[in-house]
Amino acid sequence: MAARRFEGSFLGDASRLSPGARMECKICWHVYDPAEGCSVWQVPAGTPFAALPAEWRCPNCDGEREQFMLLHDEAAPETAPDPVAVRAAALEDMFRAVAARDMAGIPVVNDKLAVRAVGFQPWQDLALGVLVTPWFMNLILLPLDPAVDAPVVGSKRLVDFPSGRYEFVQGFDNRLGPWEGCSLFSPMFEFRTQAEAVEVADAVMTALFDPEIREGGAPTAEIRQRREADLAAIAEAEAQVQVPVQADSVPAGPASRRALLFGTGEA
Repeated sequence: MAARRFEGSFLGDASRLSPGARMECKICWHVYDPAEGCSVWQVPAGTPFAALPAEWRCPNCDGEREQFMLLHDEAAPETAPDPVAVRAAALEDMFRAVAARDMAGIPVVNDKLAVRAVGFQPWQDLALGVLVTPWFMNLILLPLDPAVDAPVVGSKRLVDFPSGRYEFVQGFDNRLGPWEGCSLFSPMFEFRTQAEAVEVADAVMTALFDPEIREGGAPTAEIRQRREADLAAIAEAEAQVQVPVQADSVPAGPASRRALLFGTGEA
């Protein structure tokens, strides 16, 4: 898969940038520093320029990411890019193609959302993370080697994590190779903004490795039901207090995330 491109540095090959490379918008001179991330796009500190989400644009002038040029890079590596980041980017590319080719105008699509791979990290010999799309949110297990043999498409298995056991269904794409998905939300109309969907995806990755959730006995299959209950509680509170809530508000804080996704851990 070709590396994400940008203009004017290393012949457009972003894989040659070090994780700490600072980039500058040639339109407004805004600097993206990986050490700081991007608060406007909710990109956490430590995110390399090459790993920014595809929809990211200059937070100052709204220019495209391809307009950024190298400002400073002390140690541009000659080694291959992070395999987890490469596989997550390939996953995003595949589902963006699906969205454009097969999902345009389909009623189950939430047009406020975009395809985004969230929180991908190495786990055993796989890449693990959450895939957000306009029509579903899934936990994803993705082999680092796309050529690895895989079980029959549609086959299922239970995978143990500190928070509980999750059922994954086998998928396959000719370019991406095998992958497994565990359904969290579908459709996605309860998410009013992309930021809200990413917030919940981040919370899933945090809660996934929390053994207290498993000890509390909260079934992981109830993720969606707890999300719906949380939205119903918000609607009831709004009706009682009669105070308008901002349409783009998102849940905040680790405690509320845990309650939202898996409960409080009480038996």
